[in-house]
Amino acid sequence: MTQSVLKGIGSYLPKKILTNNELEATIDTTDVWIRERTGIAQRHIAAQNEYTSDLAVVAAKNALQDANMSIQDIDLIIVATTTPDYTFPSTATIVQKKLGIKHGAAFDIQAVCSGFIYGMSVADSMLKSGAARNVLLIGAETFSRILDWSDRSTCVLFGDGAGAVILSSDDMKESGILNTLIRSNGEHRELLYVDGGASRSENVGKLRMIGNQVFRHAVKDIAAIMEECAEGYGLSIADIDWFVPHQANQRILNGVAKRLNLDKEQVISTVASHANTSAASVPLAMDSAIKDKRIKRGDLIMLEAFGGGFTWGASLLRY
Repeated sequence: MTQSVLKGIGSYLPKKILTNNELEATIDTTDVWIRERTGIAQRHIAAQNEYTSDLAVVAAKNALQDANMSIQDIDLIIVATTTPDYTFPSTATIVQKKLGIKHGAAFDIQAVCSGFIYGMSVADSMLKSGAARNVLLIGAETFSRILDWSDRSTCVLFGDGAGAVILSSDDMKESGILNTLIRSNGEHRELLYVDGGASRSENVGKLRMIGNQVFRHAVKDIAAIMEECAEGYGLSIADIDWFVPHQANQRILNGVAKRLNLDKEQVISTVASHANTSAASVPLAMDSAIKDKRIKRGDLIMLEAFGGGFTWGASLLRY
């Protein structure tokens, strides 16, 4: 059977860094308060003339270089984002133009923080069906643009960034994406949402969240879908080498690890250095762990994410 194999990975974080200490000067918070409740020390903020597509393009070029592939090899671009450059056209088509591609197809996926996992599911299906041979999957966000910077309960949590992978069809057995599950439940919309939109208010809006309730749902649903994803391939959580979670909050990462009896050393955490970058956080964390040689070829990896909507998902792959 054709497998969807990860051929390359890359990421990008904007140059500007906003530390907790700097936030102390503008809102009623402290570095200690933020670190104790979230594990976050800093976040990256896109420059005024730097857009989601710009972040995506740099991450894409880094992934192509890692895969030793040309942009002409790519026949499908998927961008997972909640902060597109425009209402339309899709950010993926803008990335397509900036990369100089005039062939294939490009489209966006919107599942908030779960967008990259949703994208893995779509890319895997497209590759296995033969509809594409090489997919450029990008998670990219400029979340700083939809934050209420006077709301200390939310603005400290998020940052900007992008991560990208190249997925290719291959006949390698027991390699690549082994199983992916995605889920959603729209009844909890009011717990994590943006209070604007083209149809409803004719403006972008700002992020709103009831954090303690999001935490409770996230830990339970993430742990359950990770177990289901492993079992769906005939494995247990104990068989997995590395866990690459959505980098939302260190307390959520710790809560899931405790619930599943994971060794904390197996859980990749980069939230301290770039905060919650929504759809970009999973590839950012995975790229970090591959580049520092913790994750090696042949390792079994579980990716997971949880986002507004609620949406959530998990993907099991052999790197």
